Amino acid sequence: MTKFAFRLLPALLAGLFAAAPVLAEETAGLMHAGTDLGDQASLQRGAQLFMNNCSGCHSLQYLRYSRMASDLGLTEQEVMDNLDFTGGKIGDQVHVALKEDEAKQFFGKMPPDLSLIARVRGSDWIYTYLKSFYLDESRPLGWNNKLFPNASMPNPLWELQGLQQPVYGKAEGGGDAPVEKLVLATPGSQTPAQFDQSVRDITTFLEYAGEPAALKRQSLGVWVVLFLAFFTFLAWLLKKEFWKDVH
Repeated sequence: MTKFAFRLLPALLAGLFAAAPVLAEETAGLMHAGTDLGDQASLQRGAQLFMNNCSGCHSLQYLRYSRMASDLGLTEQEVMDNLDFTGGKIGDQVHVALKEDEAKQFFGKMPPDLSLIARVRGSDWIYTYLKSFYLDESRPLGWNNKLFPNASMPNPLWELQGLQQPVYGKAEGGGDAPVEKLVLATPGSQTPAQFDQSVRDITTFLEYAGEPAALKRQSLGVWVVLFLAFFTFLAWLLKKEFWKDVH
């Protein structure tokens, strides 16, 4: 077994080095989200922003309204009054009112569930994606995304952000001209700083939705570390007692 593992080690290292450029490419150009799962106010704002702007098309089928109430410091009545737009019950999962045939008519397919998007893509990707929409008349819905080109999705936050126009670079090799940067042509209802915070709040909420237990794990982590430190001290005292007569 040891010889086999030793022979396998070069192949594993080669695989890691081969994967490094791919990982670097996936994270290149991403903005830092700066999320904080310990910020309950941000989680509450993110939940409301998501439900008002995103839940019409995207479900969170692995999250229940009751779980949001207990984790985000809200009452069941507050959740039902402000975060439930499908007529669901407090114990229900977060589904959408959009029907599959309507989704296919509007978007070509049913929009994906976003319960695990933060675990799959990462918080920085979500944050960057939500800030990267721009007007594109060549697209069926009139929108495109710099981070995720040709996405079949309009900008759900355009009223808050405003309308962005692309600035194209030089085309190479006969291909399409790349989008170098985005310029805010028409301001939205929020200032750029306010919009950044709104996107950060939504990203924080989606990060929580991907792993609600993370909130409990963080709160328990301090006590676990203290327990391990106390247990280590007791083990040291026990060892000292056992070995005190050994010379």
